[in-house]
Amino acid sequence: MIDRLDRLVDDISGLNSKLVLLIGPARSGKTHLLEQLSARRQARVLSVGATLSRRLLTVPSTRRHLQAADLLKDLADDFANHGLLLIDNIELLFERALQLSPLDLLKRNAHARRVIAVWPGELRGDRLFYALTGHPEHQDYGIDGLVPFNIH
Repeated sequence: MIDRLDRLVDDISGLNSKLVLLIGPARSGKTHLLEQLSARRQARVLSVGATLSRRLLTVPSTRRHLQAADLLKDLADDFANHGLLLIDNIELLFERALQLSPLDLLKRNAHARRVIAVWPGELRGDRLFYALTGHPEHQDYGIDGLVPFNIH
Protein backbone atom coordinates (compact mmCIF):
# COMPACT_ATOMS: atom_id res chain seq x y z
CA MET A 1 0.00 0.00 0.00
CA ILE A 2 2.88 2.39 0.76
CA ASP A 3 4.22 1.94 -2.78
CA ARG A 4 0.82 2.90 -4.24
CA LEU A 5 0.61 5.99 -1.99
CA ASP A 6 4.19 6.97 -2.78
CA ARG A 7 3.45 6.85 -6.54
CA LEU A 8 0.28 8.89 -6.01
CA VAL A 9 2.28 11.60 -4.23
CA ASP A 10 4.32 12.01 -7.41
CA ASP A 11 1.28 11.73 -9.70
CA ILE A 12 -0.65 14.60 -8.07
CA SER A 13 2.11 17.15 -8.61
CA GLY A 14 0.45 18.56 -11.72
CA LEU A 15 -3.05 18.88 -10.26
CA ASN A 16 -4.52 22.24 -9.24
CA SER A 17 -5.49 20.90 -5.82
CA LYS A 18 -2.90 18.42 -4.61
CA LEU A 19 -4.86 17.00 -1.67
CA VAL A 20 -4.91 13.29 -0.85
CA LEU A 21 -7.03 12.11 2.06
CA LEU A 22 -6.25 8.80 3.72
CA ILE A 23 -9.67 7.38 4.55
CA GLY A 24 -10.54 4.24 6.44
CA PRO A 25 -12.18 2.95 9.60
CA ALA A 26 -10.62 3.49 13.01
CA ARG A 27 -7.47 1.41 13.52
CA SER A 28 -7.19 0.65 9.80
CA GLY A 29 -3.60 1.90 9.63
CA LYS A 30 -4.01 5.45 8.28
CA THR A 31 -1.53 6.98 10.73
CA HIS A 32 0.91 4.10 10.27
CA LEU A 33 0.76 4.57 6.48
CA LEU A 34 1.40 8.30 6.89
CA GLU A 35 4.38 7.51 9.14
CA GLN A 36 5.75 5.14 6.48
CA LEU A 37 5.43 7.89 3.88
CA SER A 38 7.10 10.30 6.31
CA ALA A 39 10.10 7.98 6.65
CA ARG A 40 10.28 7.32 2.92
CA ARG A 41 10.05 11.00 1.96
CA GLN A 42 11.98 12.32 4.97
CA ALA A 43 9.15 14.69 5.86
CA ARG A 44 7.78 15.45 9.31
CA VAL A 45 4.14 14.82 10.14
CA LEU A 46 2.17 17.82 11.41
CA SER A 47 -0.01 16.58 14.27
CA VAL A 48 -2.58 19.37 14.19
CA GLY A 49 -4.21 18.56 17.52
CA ALA A 50 -1.03 18.76 19.56
CA THR A 51 0.79 21.47 17.64
CA LEU A 52 -2.04 23.89 16.85
CA SER A 53 -3.55 23.59 20.33
CA ARG A 54 -0.22 24.66 21.87
CA ARG A 55 -0.16 27.75 19.63
CA LEU A 56 -3.81 28.54 20.35
CA LEU A 57 -3.16 28.53 24.10
CA THR A 58 -1.18 31.75 23.64
CA VAL A 59 -4.20 33.45 22.06
CA PRO A 60 -7.09 34.78 24.17
CA SER A 61 -10.08 32.44 23.83
CA THR A 62 -12.22 35.23 22.36
CA ARG A 63 -9.74 35.62 19.46
CA ARG A 64 -8.87 31.99 18.71
CA HIS A 65 -11.44 31.66 15.96
CA LEU A 66 -9.91 34.70 14.26
CA GLN A 67 -6.33 33.39 14.33
CA ALA A 68 -6.66 29.60 14.00
CA ALA A 69 -6.51 29.49 10.19
CA ASP A 70 -3.44 31.76 10.06
CA LEU A 71 -1.70 29.75 12.76
CA LEU A 72 -2.38 26.55 10.82
CA LYS A 73 -0.94 28.11 7.66
CA ASP A 74 2.22 29.09 9.55
CA LEU A 75 2.53 25.55 10.90
CA ALA A 76 2.01 24.11 7.41
CA ASP A 77 4.77 26.34 6.08
CA ASP A 78 7.07 25.18 8.90
CA PHE A 79 6.34 21.46 8.39
CA ALA A 80 6.30 21.32 4.58
CA ASN A 81 9.36 19.70 3.05
CA HIS A 82 10.15 19.74 -0.68
CA GLY A 83 6.59 20.69 -1.59
CA LEU A 84 5.04 17.98 0.61
CA LEU A 85 2.97 18.39 3.77
CA LEU A 86 1.86 15.40 5.86
CA ILE A 87 -1.00 16.03 8.31
CA ASP A 88 -2.58 13.91 11.03
CA ASN A 89 -4.89 14.40 14.02
CA ILE A 90 -7.05 17.14 12.50
CA GLU A 91 -10.00 16.67 14.88
CA LEU A 92 -9.27 20.04 16.55
CA LEU A 93 -10.18 21.77 13.28
CA PHE A 94 -13.78 20.56 13.72
CA GLU A 95 -14.11 22.30 17.09
CA ARG A 96 -17.17 24.52 16.66
CA ALA A 97 -15.71 27.38 18.69
CA LEU A 98 -12.95 27.80 16.09
CA GLN A 99 -15.52 28.35 13.30
CA LEU A 100 -13.34 26.65 10.67
CA SER A 101 -14.09 24.62 7.58
CA PRO A 102 -11.50 21.84 7.94
CA LEU A 103 -11.70 20.52 4.39
CA ASP A 104 -11.45 24.02 2.92
CA LEU A 105 -8.33 24.67 5.01
CA LEU A 106 -6.74 21.47 3.74
CA LYS A 107 -7.64 22.36 0.14
CA ARG A 108 -6.19 25.86 0.53
CA ASN A 109 -2.89 24.38 1.69
CA ALA A 110 -2.98 21.93 -1.23
CA HIS A 111 -2.83 24.67 -3.86
CA ALA A 112 0.75 25.54 -2.96
CA ARG A 113 2.02 22.03 -2.16
CA ARG A 114 1.08 18.37 -2.07
CA VAL A 115 -0.88 17.60 1.09
CA ILE A 116 -1.44 14.09 2.40
CA ALA A 117 -3.82 14.09 5.37
CA VAL A 118 -5.52 11.49 7.53
CA TRP A 119 -9.31 11.98 7.40
CA PRO A 120 -10.88 11.07 10.76
CA GLY A 121 -14.27 10.31 9.26
CA GLU A 122 -15.62 8.18 6.47
CA LEU A 123 -16.33 8.22 2.76
CA ARG A 124 -19.77 7.08 1.58
CA GLY A 125 -20.22 7.26 -2.17
CA ASP A 126 -18.90 10.65 -3.19
CA ARG A 127 -19.45 12.28 0.23
CA LEU A 128 -17.02 12.73 3.12
CA PHE A 129 -18.41 12.69 6.64
CA TYR A 130 -17.10 13.67 10.04
CA ALA A 131 -19.13 12.71 13.13
CA LEU A 132 -22.66 11.40 13.10
CA THR A 133 -25.63 13.40 11.84
CA GLY A 134 -26.97 15.41 14.76
CA HIS A 135 -23.57 15.63 16.47
CA PRO A 136 -22.53 19.28 17.00
CA GLU A 137 -19.32 18.78 14.98
CA HIS A 138 -20.99 16.87 12.11
CA GLN A 139 -19.65 17.83 8.66
CA ASP A 140 -20.64 16.56 5.22
CA TYR A 141 -18.56 17.41 2.13
CA GLY A 142 -18.36 16.53 -1.54
CA ILE A 143 -15.06 15.10 -2.75
CA ASP A 144 -14.40 17.65 -5.50
CA GLY A 145 -10.84 18.97 -5.41
CA LEU A 146 -9.28 16.02 -3.60
CA VAL A 147 -8.07 12.49 -4.17
CA PRO A 148 -9.51 9.92 -1.74
CA PHE A 149 -7.13 7.09 -0.80
CA ASN A 150 -9.15 4.29 0.77
CA ILE A 151 -7.60 2.03 3.35
CA HIS A 152 -9.66 -1.05 4.12
